[in-house]
Amino acid sequence: MNIYDKANELAEELKKSEEVLNLRKASKKIVDNKTNQKILEDFRKIQMDAYSENMKYGKVSEETMKKFKDIGSVISANPSVNEYIQSEQKFTIMWQKILKVLNDAIGIDFSFGEDKANK
Repeated sequence: MNIYDKANELAEELKKSEEVLNLRKASKKIVDNKTNQKILEDFRKIQMDAYSENMKYGKVSEETMKKFKDIGSVISANPSVNEYIQSEQKFTIMWQKILKVLNDAIGIDFSFGEDKANK
């Protein structure tokens, strides 16, 4: 069996995984609803703002933290968006673990030039 066969096996297993099935189900509730799409879009923008601020200044501004708190209240009140974000987080954790297994198998440190003290 070659490596591509194994990759296809992994793909088939992923399709059947609880994380992917739940994410697909939750995703449908976002795609089919403009309000849910807007909430998620706003959340993503705030996430990116926070990430950019943290990278640029080493911290997130109080204004952005307030936006996070406010959007958090909106998300908590919206079961569909809340379910989607939770499903996405669970999938992301699984995906990161899979990537770690694959990266460990390769045996190469791909973090060239990164500040090792921050790890």
